Amino acid sequence: MKEQSTSERRLMPAHSDQRVLPYSAAQTFDLVADVASYPKFLPWTAAARVRSVTDRGETEVMLADLVVSFKVFRESFGSEVTLWKDKSRIDTRYIDGPFRHLHSTWRFKDAEGGCEVSFEVDFEFRNRLLRGAAGMFFHEAMTRIIAAFESRAKALYG
Repeated sequence: MKEQSTSERRLMPAHSDQRVLPYSAAQTFDLVADVASYPKFLPWTAAARVRSVTDRGETEVMLADLVVSFKVFRESFGSEVTLWKDKSRIDTRYIDGPFRHLHSTWRFKDAEGGCEVSFEVDFEFRNRLLRGAAGMFFHEAMTRIIAAFESRAKALYG
């Protein structure tokens, strides 16, 4: 079996962003935790379904499916979303679908005049063609997704 080089394995870049928003940590946490509402405001999200929510004491664990649609590409994937309300943190782990891996973390911290929000995501499609296509618009896509969450916060809490 041919071993892949690091550059071949790392076709999808990771992304991180940090913003200060004029809303509380609790408000922004609730906005991101409302996965079922993503199709209302999140680009390329055609559908969302929450399979289950399980209370595990200090966390709630949500199993959710998203359908992502972009031009001719339409894929469904499942994820496990861990809501750490007391820690103001949301972790997402890929379960099934078109990815090789997907991890994301949101952190929320009350700050003067609002909330400091940090977001990190790292994913890679299994399919080489999808990896190549996604790689071409990755930065723009992340910028639009972050802007969509900011716009949604303004619409809800503005």
